[in-house]
Amino acid sequence: MKVLQLLMHENSGAGRAAIRLHNQLRKDSLDSVVMVLQKSSDISSVLVPNKWSKLCKQIQLLIINKFISQLGLKKDDTFSINFTPSLIIKDIKKTNPSLINLHWIGWEFLQIEDLKSFDVPLVWTLHDMWAFTGGCHYSGECNLYTKSCGTCPQLHSNNDWDLSRWVWQRKKKAWKEINLTIVTPSKWLAECASKSTLCKDLRIEVIPNGLDTQIYKPVDRKQARKLLGLPLDKQIILFGAISATSAPRKGFQLLKPALQKLSQDPNLDRIELVIFGSSQPSNPPNLGFKVNYLGQLNDDIALALVYAAADVFVAPSLEDNLPNTVIEALACGTPCVSFKIGGMSDMIEHKQNGYLAQPFDISDLADGIAWVLTDGERHQKLGDRAREKVEQEFTLELQANRYAMLYQELLS
Repeated sequence: MKVLQLLMHENSGAGRAAIRLHNQLRKDSLDSVVMVLQKSSDISSVLVPNKWSKLCKQIQLLIINKFISQLGLKKDDTFSINFTPSLIIKDIKKTNPSLINLHWIGWEFLQIEDLKSFDVPLVWTLHDMWAFTGGCHYSGECNLYTKSCGTCPQLHSNNDWDLSRWVWQRKKKAWKEINLTIVTPSKWLAECASKSTLCKDLRIEVIPNGLDTQIYKPVDRKQARKLLGLPLDKQIILFGAISATSAPRKGFQLLKPALQKLSQDPNLDRIELVIFGSSQPSNPPNLGFKVNYLGQLNDDIALALVYAAADVFVAPSLEDNLPNTVIEALACGTPCVSFKIGGMSDMIEHKQNGYLAQPFDISDLADGIAWVLTDGERHQKLGDRAREKVEQEFTLELQANRYAMLYQELLS
């Protein structure tokens, strides 16, 4: 059995999850290779297409994104139509896979219609909602993917037969012609897929992402802070994601007033904030506390140290599947606070290893952070359960074994 993992790039949340799975599969003696358009590692089993195809794909993406932006798409929204020629089919077939595991393939990675050109079983690990929408990767408050898209709010469209309907129609035809199994990391995304008109008749499995619990593990908090140059006498609130402060979906705009509310509490006068995934802006906002900006952190060891140094990790996302950051923080014994949305409740057990605030209730988010921080004995129990949760449900070994069993079943 030879499995080919297909994804746009390594250096993203979806990319990191896919590469972790790939490495564990190889460790378990399964022949797995990866093909990406944008390679950032030196892993020999991660392949890239020929240089000409790669250059053409970059040009395609620039042209398509310029076209979509003229329709009114917001700068921070991601919308993929996958219309241009794939150009990499020959590169893919040269690897001679028994099975192909698709991951994040938006941004013109593969033309929708070309999925039928593969005569092997396809497993599609969904890292967002794109497989069953008319182009958006997260639908927000729109549920038209349960019908046939059109009048797309992200495109500011009032037309039933708009770009999203056209993309949806293309997918409807294409998905009928392929041997496709859907895997979602979270129960929430599986439920969304099962309600969608494009995926409701497909097999849908839930396999949570895993991580290396020997890298992401609790270490002495004081020692971690000494190594990072962080204060030993403060309570540290951690927030981070790719484009942490600029991506609206990650919720920084809701974290800001929650922190300002906390700053008014006389019992919480020893707090500092640490942010990774963004550098300090030229005019930093007043969050009520001193803020330490760490910039982009792509190294697992450095990330693990930051999680271990924190007293609480806050993930105030508006929409999210099963973000790596929460699993990573829990693995390091750091309680997590988030809104009760998406896949957060798959990871965070309310008042057992963190706190789930009511969606977008800023006061409840602030209360959750305070609840985690204000009782030392309780905080220790939360941290212990955080680590235990990951060991029970989110190890790489468990994830890879589940995928290997699925692959074997589909090929038998």
